[in-house]
Amino acid sequence: MITLIRQGVSFEEFDRFASKSTFSNEEWAEYLHISERTMQRYQKEQKSFDSLQSEKIVEIALLQKRGVEVFGQKSKFQSWLETPSIALGGLLPKSYLDSSFGITLLKDELTRIEYGVLA
Repeated sequence: MITLIRQGVSFEEFDRFASKSTFSNEEWAEYLHISERTMQRYQKEQKSFDSLQSEKIVEIALLQKRGVEVFGQKSKFQSWLETPSIALGGLLPKSYLDSSFGITLLKDELTRIEYGVLA
């Protein structure tokens, strides 16, 4: 994982993962702190993301894997991401995907859900 992050996730690798997620290009651009236009350029030029963006892509991929493990189905995890959470201040869990700290909070929340600690 460290090598992948340091080398940069290629747009092709990102596209394979992103096409399986339900996030729009606009959401991905927000999570990666780049413009949609920059993403289009990366796609056109088959460019790799820098290490910070690559790290965020990997973190979100690992979070999605964990979420599917906890909820048992991708659709249930996706529904959780799009439902306001009391434990997260009434915000949508997916609104936390733009920072590493937010992703860590979501991982912690998934662990609480897994063990039945919902508040």
